[in-house]
Amino acid sequence: MAETRSALVVDDERDIRELLVMTLGRMGLRCDTASSLGDARAQLARNRYDLCLTDMRLPDGSGIDLIAEITEKFPETPVAMITAFGNVDAAVEALKAGAFDFVAKPVELSVLRDLVRHALDLKEKPTVRSNPENLATRLYGESPAMQQLRETITKVARSQAPVYIAGESGVGKELVARTIHAEGSRGSGPFVPVNCGAIPNELMESEFFGHKKGSFTGAHADKPGLFHSADGGTLFLDEVAELPLPMQVKLLRAIQEKSVKPVGANAEVMVDVRILSATHKDLAGMVAEGRFRQDLYYRINVIELRVPPLRERLSDLPGLCAKIVQRLASDLGREPPALSAEAMDALGQYAFPGNVRELENILERAMAMADGDRLEVHDLHLPQASAAHATPRQAPREPGVAPLQPPAPGSQTPQAAAAAAGIDPRTIDPRDTATSALPSYIEEIERAAIQHALQENRYNKTRTAASLGITFRALRYKLKKLGID
Repeated sequence: MAETRSALVVDDERDIRELLVMTLGRMGLRCDTASSLGDARAQLARNRYDLCLTDMRLPDGSGIDLIAEITEKFPETPVAMITAFGNVDAAVEALKAGAFDFVAKPVELSVLRDLVRHALDLKEKPTVRSNPENLATRLYGESPAMQQLRETITKVARSQAPVYIAGESGVGKELVARTIHAEGSRGSGPFVPVNCGAIPNELMESEFFGHKKGSFTGAHADKPGLFHSADGGTLFLDEVAELPLPMQVKLLRAIQEKSVKPVGANAEVMVDVRILSATHKDLAGMVAEGRFRQDLYYRINVIELRVPPLRERLSDLPGLCAKIVQRLASDLGREPPALSAEAMDALGQYAFPGNVRELENILERAMAMADGDRLEVHDLHLPQASAAHATPRQAPREPGVAPLQPPAPGSQTPQAAAAAAGIDPRTIDPRDTATSALPSYIEEIERAAIQHALQENRYNKTRTAASLGITFRALRYKLKKLGID
């Protein structure tokens, strides 16, 4: 006979306690109740629970304190906060204290049932969350920055709150999102990634919410949207900064109401989706400039997770290179080559504006071009020093377009920058160094850098954009702007 699961309900309102007990009882849970912080502590001292629901305001204290105590003393017990409708600050505080989710008053029973189901799933798979090797195989690194990142992911995975993943291009934001999904209670559900910058504006609503047959020209059959595809799992909004403002309004409503209305449908459909989002841009800066809605920003940024760039964890470089070379060699069915000390030293001196993605490209190219079973410095084909120490810009000024990396301090003259990009400095007139002539120099540098990257990547635009550290949309924009066919 299966053991009956139990829950502790903490609320000073009798009506709320009775509603929760009735709902949880119908789900097969045995419930104990408490009307104060003291009563809850007494119940926890006597019993162990599979779930705890607590109100924010209690007669003798705060539910935040109870969440913190349960997280510390009974980490195997998921706890959720019941808070007043619209009290986002309290919900965020509860999540930071260790709550896995929150539900607003008046309590919607369908939302409560989903919350309880995810809490019990979380309770039943503790070994997945606590196994450090499981995360280590996904996000390699023993540097303090990576250790802290993995610890934070473990905590975040317990929650159902939206997470905003910030970081430069190539740091592994989607890998972080997949790990959060896999380590949480939704791990058995679908993980649906979507590049918000790759969907044409006129098709966004249909892609996200689906459409009904005949709702517009070309709609020959019903089509489920991305929200439907992610039902019961996670929807990852990559490059969320690329969403146009009209779509941001519709997305905000879908997240708030937990329902979507397909194009051409008469009614909304409930969806159970956790939202993870990411971008390499400065989203807070875009909010300040009016290019991203503040209400949507706060809705998707309940928990912010920063992924460190590779230059901030260079101590991980030797092990990371070994992991990448091993994987690439396995794909090719060959023995992994070793990196010479000189090659490793050269990598350690490079700033990696494209981060881990760029490192993978460098090593893949080196393995393809190397003659022997050892990778030397000349096999790496690293960019020149002036480009290597450039600092990536995270907040481009043109909407939707990330600029190429600027030249390093100390080599910012037009002649030096042009030389770094392969332009003959002798063709530049020293008298044309006025500010008004600077854009043309920059365009020539960008044109040379893009043409070189296209050749290096055999004119594959997707890989070219990745190697330059910009989005595919930004590359298309620059190809058109610079007249590159």
